[in-house]
Amino acid sequence: MQCRICGSTGEHSVYTAKEMMLGLRDEHRYFQCTECNCLQIESIPENLAAYYPSNYYSYSAPNTSSKLKQQLLRQRDYYAVTGKSLLGHALSLAAPNNKLTTLRPIQLKQDSRILDVGCGAGLLLNALREAGFTQLLGIDPFNADTIRYPNGLVIEKRDIFSETDEWDLIMFHHSFEHLVEQQKTLEQAQRLLAKGGTVLLRVPTVSSYAWQHYGVNWSQLDAPRHLFLHSVESIQKLAEQTGFTVSHIQYDSNAFQFWGSEQYEQDIALRSERSWAENPANSPFTAEQIKQFEHRARELNALNKGDQAAFYLRKAS
Repeated sequence: MQCRICGSTGEHSVYTAKEMMLGLRDEHRYFQCTECNCLQIESIPENLAAYYPSNYYSYSAPNTSSKLKQQLLRQRDYYAVTGKSLLGHALSLAAPNNKLTTLRPIQLKQDSRILDVGCGAGLLLNALREAGFTQLLGIDPFNADTIRYPNGLVIEKRDIFSETDEWDLIMFHHSFEHLVEQQKTLEQAQRLLAKGGTVLLRVPTVSSYAWQHYGVNWSQLDAPRHLFLHSVESIQKLAEQTGFTVSHIQYDSNAFQFWGSEQYEQDIALRSERSWAENPANSPFTAEQIKQFEHRARELNALNKGDQAAFYLRKAS
């Protein structure tokens, strides 16, 4: 087996993982490269689209809420991205938007040109639009059709290889690990990126406690949808191959690495009626345990051992 990232043909470690989000439990073989440590699926299923049902989480539309709540969410989300707004800061203490907080190091302006690749229904972009950011576009070839929101946001049904405009930020929020063409995708992003721009990869990572501890029961392995589970080393290798440098890494893992993985160890699928995601009262965990998992996740993030991270890529000089 040859690593698709660094080309190594060494004696890679081999693993067998079950599909546990939907509870199908069919088995898929993965191998972890001895050189760059990238964990990758051995053979991509021909029926891969069948593992993305119509109720897949990224297809969910934004929830409607009262005008007052919408105004408060705008303040919170504006603060998450910019670090500005006293009211937004207070609201974030109670209910943070950790996904948007990963954008703060980029120092975006409200007219920054932002492309979200593989964004599903575009929940993150919609939050940005509501917070006052104006030049936004989402693309996802697996959506049923183009989506047009009342606030002007458009999510187009296509992939990055059809894009030609220039962007200040191109982001992949937990979509990059689903893509077959890793190098070609980043090469295209490099061509589209404006001078001084950033590519943001938010991905699960095997450079983590969760992979070391839970192995094939790690909830973010997510066989067979996740084709590549990168290490810090493999992201750096991929960046070098495609004309980037990794300027910053920010870990943003959460409690899911614990309760999801421990459910899988007990053979409880993510969509099971016994799952914390579906029916907390019927799950193996208490609310207090989930709080403890969240606390442990924050500790691991501080130690650079969380199971997901935001990688900030800039064009190499």
